[in-house]
Formats: sequence, C-alpha cells, structure tokens
Amino acid sequence: MAPPQLPATLDLLVEDVLILTGEPGRPCIEHGRIGIAADRIVLVEPVAGGPAPAAGRVIQGRGSLAIPGLINIHTHSVLSLMRGTAEDMGFAPAYTRGVPQGHIITADEAVALARLGALESLKFGSTLINDMYVHADRTLPAMAGLGLRVVASDRIHDVDFSRVSQGSWTYDAGIGRRSLDGCLALAERFDGAFDGRAKVVIGAHAPDTCSRPFLAEIRAACERHGLQVSTHLAQSRLEVDFIRERDGMTPTELMADVGLLDDRLIAAHCIVMTDADIARAGAAGITVAHVPKGNAGGGMMAPTRRLRDAGANLALATDNLLGDMIEAMRWALCIGRLQAGTVAPDWQPADVFAMATLNGARALGLQADLGSLVEGKKADLVLVDIDRPSFVPLLDPLGNLVHCGQGSTVRHVVVDGELRVVDGEAVGIDEAAILADAQQASEDLWRRAAR
Repeated sequence: MAPPQLPATLDLLVEDVLILTGEPGRPCIEHGRIGIAADRIVLVEPVAGGPAPAAGRVIQGRGSLAIPGLINIHTHSVLSLMRGTAEDMGFAPAYTRGVPQGHIITADEAVALARLGALESLKFGSTLINDMYVHADRTLPAMAGLGLRVVASDRIHDVDFSRVSQGSWTYDAGIGRRSLDGCLALAERFDGAFDGRAKVVIGAHAPDTCSRPFLAEIRAACERHGLQVSTHLAQSRLEVDFIRERDGMTPTELMADVGLLDDRLIAAHCIVMTDADIARAGAAGITVAHVPKGNAGGGMMAPTRRLRDAGANLALATDNLLGDMIEAMRWALCIGRLQAGTVAPDWQPADVFAMATLNGARALGLQADLGSLVEGKKADLVLVDIDRPSFVPLLDPLGNLVHCGQGSTVRHVVVDGELRVVDGEAVGIDEAAILADAQQASEDLWRRAAR
C-alpha cells in the first residue's frame, strides 16, 4: 500500500505515544506519532523523524499505548440482559428454561440493551463488533449511531424458538422464509450505511436450529447476494448429538455438505469436534470466533491450537459476556497454554493480539483497511492508559497489555477518524440514559419470563 500524501494540516495528531502497530514485521514504535486526515491514517513514524506536522487537534500521547481498534468477531449485545446470570446456568440462553427468550423481546427493549452492549464495547476499545440477535433493523442503526463499526444480522433460523427451551425442535418453512427475507432486506437497507461503518452478514443461528433444506437456502442466498455467514458451530454436545440423530453426521460435516464450510464462514465456539472435523474446518480456512472466557465458564475449551495448526483463522470474541477484548486476549492465552500443558513459543501475547485485531479484519475481508496501524488504513485506533501500577515496570508493552491490561484502562477511541471516546467518556452520548434504559428493559424482561 502506497503511503498517502500528507495534507498541509492533519485533522488529528497523536504525538509521542508508544505504538503497537499490529503489523507483522513492524510491531512497536517506542516514541511515535500517528497522523490522521479524514478517515485515514496518513502518518505512523518515530517522533525522531522530524518536527510534528500541523494538526487541527493534537493529543499528547505520553503515558498512553496506541493499539489498533479491537475487533469483536461474535457478539449478542442484546443479551447483556443475561449478565451475571447466564454464566452460571451452564448453557446458552436460547436453550435454557426460565430466562427471557428472543421472541418475547420487543424492538424498544432490544434497542435499549443493544445500545448498552455497544457502549460498553466502544469504551473498552472495540471499534468493530459482529452482532447477531433479534430486531436487527432497529439495533443495527442504534449501535452504529454510537460511532462504532457494526456488522449485524438477525438470528436466522427456521426452528420455532418458542419451543426450543422446552426441548422441542420444530421446523417451519414460513419462519425460515421470513427470517432470511428479513436479513436480505436488512442488507439492502444498511450494508455500507453509516459512511461504510455498517455491514450485514447472514447470521444462521446454528446447525440444529436451521434444518438441512434451510441451510441449503442460506447457501444459495449467500451466492446470489455476496453475503457472508456467521453462525454457531459445534458449540455443545447437545448440538452434536442432535445433528448426528437428524442428519447422520457431525455439524461440521453438515456445513461442508451444504456448501457453507469455507473461508468466508465465521463459526463461533467450535468446541465439540472430531479429529476429522478439525482437519476439515482447517482445510476450508474457516474463521473460528473463539470465546475463551465464555467457553471456560461453561466448563469447556475449544481445540483452538489444533484448529489453527489445521489452517483455521482464529479471531476473538466475547459473545454475550463482558465486552472486554483485552480480557479475552488474556483468557485465550491461558486456555491455549492449558491445552498445550506448557508455555510454547507459538502461543504468545503476539498471537492473541493478532486474534483480536488483524485476524478479525481478515475474517470479514477487511484486512486492507482494518486490523493494524499502517499508513493508508482506516483511522481506527485505541489509546490505553499505561501510566498506572499495572503497567510498571514497562519492559514489554504487549506482554503488559495482554497479561495486566483491562478494558477499563482505555482512554481514547478513534473510529473512522472521529474521536468517539475521550478520557474514558463516550462523546456526545448520554451514558446515564443508556444505563437506565437497559436496566429497565432487563427488569421488565425477567419479570415477564418468570410468569
């Protein structure tokens, strides 16, 4: 990528900052500057490279660590309503009795909760989230309105979800048609909207909640409309046993059989896989949306090291838990080491940092624009406060970030060249109102679910 020409005056300059570029071969600049013009990075260089250029706004970066905007490749922002409860139920909310189900959530409640999840993600340094749930026609613009990048879909399925938590899987072609048509309409309306910050995928919920014929319909829709698929895959023993009984194969084999197992598939969890499944998924080059903390909270670990070795792209996600991608990096590092039984040279902070940045961009085909701090890429960056005890001694900035960092240490967030978080506060957003609305929506939903 040819470096862009510098304008006479930059729009934003971050001066004298420690930079983790996330770019292979150019990992760290100790005293650097980052220049932004419009929505692009036009300058990444050491301060010693010369005098600071003129800029409309200057942020003094000393005491901060600049990193690429974090990419959360699998979220359900509306399910922030499960916080502090679902973690201890042992399984996903859609399969669990007595919790608020997607079909009882109103559009206004979905918006209130989605804005909470998006606000949290933004303040913790995520500049892009890939979000799937209900009322996406309302939640996508509500989340994008906070300033971050939103990849979104409704929950696409042909199962009657009102019966799944009761242990009954009943498929209805009408449900599937309405579900898929709604997603295609969402793409027609919002794909590329919000100055390019919005993108639509087909959020096929899971192999067990989509019948085989419906999965084939989804594959045909992908080809017609050029859309990616984001899904849950092999997330539980229940799913694997169900698909074995229904289709006579594993969920991974089913996705391959219908033509969905390829390098455009984003598959969350990938926990219960055979050796053949791992080899097949890796050879297909799928992206595994790795949810290390959520999986561990359920007593499970995805075979991520083996999937990566087989050829899969590993990207990080928080699912419906706390939207702290810095914490997710730490969990991914530790889970991988538990699997290996050792500290190996091929599973280091740099590897999980890539999962949270450049690998997430690759999953969406956006690596030319996102995932690292390089001249010519989109101006998505995060400044982390390192002027605090947890970053002292500062001998290895990436090691400190992954082992000791927290989303709450994020100071500034820039998305598409715009400052969206300044000194830890979202710009132009009534945070108190978002919290109050989400609290009320959650209380109302739990009250109705208990009836």
